[in-house]
Amino acid sequence: MDEQVRGNDGGNDTQETDSHTVSARFDPNTGERLKRAAIIAAAVLGAAFVLVSIDRFVKSRSVARATQEAAGAPPVVDVVTAQAVGAVQRLVLPGFSAAWHASTIFARVDGFVGKWFVDIGDRVHEGQVLALIETPDLDAELAAARAQLKADRATVVVRKAETEFARTTYVRWRDSPKGVVSDQEREEKKAAYDSAAARQRSAEADVALAQARVDKYQALTQFKKVTAPYDGVITVREIDIGNLVTAGSTASTTPLYVMTQNDPMRIFVDAPQSVADDLINSKVPVQIQTSSGPMREYNGKVSRTSQSLNPEARTLRVEVDVPNPKDEFVPGMYLKVGFGLPPRGMVQVPAAALLFRASGPQVAVVDRTGRISFRSVSIGRDDGSVVELSSGAAPGDQLALNVSSQISDGELVHAQPAASAAVATAGR
Repeated sequence: MDEQVRGNDGGNDTQETDSHTVSARFDPNTGERLKRAAIIAAAVLGAAFVLVSIDRFVKSRSVARATQEAAGAPPVVDVVTAQAVGAVQRLVLPGFSAAWHASTIFARVDGFVGKWFVDIGDRVHEGQVLALIETPDLDAELAAARAQLKADRATVVVRKAETEFARTTYVRWRDSPKGVVSDQEREEKKAAYDSAAARQRSAEADVALAQARVDKYQALTQFKKVTAPYDGVITVREIDIGNLVTAGSTASTTPLYVMTQNDPMRIFVDAPQSVADDLINSKVPVQIQTSSGPMREYNGKVSRTSQSLNPEARTLRVEVDVPNPKDEFVPGMYLKVGFGLPPRGMVQVPAAALLFRASGPQVAVVDRTGRISFRSVSIGRDDGSVVELSSGAAPGDQLALNVSSQISDGELVHAQPAASAAVATAGR
């Protein structure tokens, strides 16, 4: 039994040994295959490296060649053609509208609002009652003044009687036979008469003073009715029934109403100093345009100017009066005002064509050969985007825009038309 078991164990050992022997056997061509694969991979990597190096070399040479060519090429500049100013130069400036009259209405008497009759937007006529003010204090003062006037008038009657009695007494003593009365008594009667006459005049003066006081209070009672000073429109109402109002127009006093007269309408414009000479004492045609809507032309003229420049802004205040029967304008509107200025024989260029250097304003002129030169110019008018030159440039000159500081006088440049700038200049 034991031997059979051992025999079986020995058979198992033999089978395990054979299996290990079979697993250790390799294909003899495996190594050759691996070598060929390694050689092929190395060749592919080497070819790829060579190709990448060649591509980089070619690109670097191209970039260097392009850089060299760009460095040697003339700089490119945008040019615009200088234009002659037309027969009439149109200048558009911002402006604003203002009422012909604008009045803030305050109370002239102390009291409280009893009634008000008009509100904002209402049209009123001259003398129309806008509100009623109740004035109990003023009424009491008027009644007291009238009573005092009556008392003073009664006093005058008394003084007149005293004066008449003193006069007759003095006459009797004056005309008495000599020796009947003494001179001293006669002088006393005269003094009594003069004193009575003086008291009468004083009483009459008190009557005049009392009458003046009554007239004053009667005049103030007229202001219990708040009336419109002219035909216009109510723009502000600051009162309501029962509000306490105080006479006066101080900073602490509340106004009752604000009203305006809008026909005709004033248009104010602040014109730059460069056109002040053309607008002072001038009747140039005017066009007015609101912030929305088409341009509306008027036959109006410059009505008046301030005849002096604002020292801070160096601008001239210009006023244009326009009729406004249909209420097409209201106070405070933003407007564009166009003026037809007389010609000066100048040349207009875009503002971008100007160079401001230590020697003054200049322009860069490109000639037919492409050479650039810098010329000093004199500015006649400056309208913001467009500048008119009185000297230094001629119509037809090709002017470079926004010239770099690296470009020197006489340098060769490549000029290309600046379409947007040319159109902007021609549109002016």
